[in-house]
Amino acid sequence: VSASSNGTVTITPDKGYQIGSISVNGEQVAIPADSILTGLDSNDKVVVTFERITNNTGLPFVDVSSASWYAEAVQYVYENGMMNGTSETMFSPDATTTRAMIVTILHRLENEPSAEASSFTDVASGLYYADAVAWAAANGIINGVSETSFAPDDAITREQMAAILYRYAQFKGYDTTVGGMSLSEYADASQISAYATTAMQWANAEGLITGVTDTTLSPQGSATRAQVATILMRFVENIAK
Repeated sequence: VSASSNGTVTITPDKGYQIGSISVNGEQVAIPADSILTGLDSNDKVVVTFERITNNTGLPFVDVSSASWYAEAVQYVYENGMMNGTSETMFSPDATTTRAMIVTILHRLENEPSAEASSFTDVASGLYYADAVAWAAANGIINGVSETSFAPDDAITREQMAAILYRYAQFKGYDTTVGGMSLSEYADASQISAYATTAMQWANAEGLITGVTDTTLSPQGSATRAQVATILMRFVENIAK
């Protein structure tokens, strides 16, 4: 656990361990996805407990403890063929998820229908995600980062995840009404891009994408594989009924 002069505390568990709990001035706080606390000062007392990772989930992944907050979600997406490991024994819950991976997962949910090739110049035919991108683009589920680029290998942001799921829900005919939903309780709500505002309101109202803390939504932050697994499980169980 290391503190810096800019008010951040970085927590790095040893191999085989994970963060068990964090308290600030005696009050337990949520474990941040990136293991970094911010907004602290020299008077704050931070206490971190660590726990050994044990795997009794029945999964083949040694880096998914049954005590981790994402264990159920990882088991769900793995058993339902939505996400695989990054190797035979690793799920890499803290790794980022690319835009191509998200589209591929949704394509699998639709039993991999075919579509004419997309016009994105950075999506070559024959790549594992080419058919998925073609299908998603043809059905208005995705947009490119420009008229000609999809940026398949870029880490997907939380607001991009919300937008893609929102459009996919509309494609499926699910109810995506937002009503008077507001994100004013989040101090960083102004950081949400205009194109993703309605989608983020919907995703938050449906409990798909919640705050990384009580007051921050981190719309521009990347979505980790653990977060994506959790979001997908919530989507299938709560939206795709």
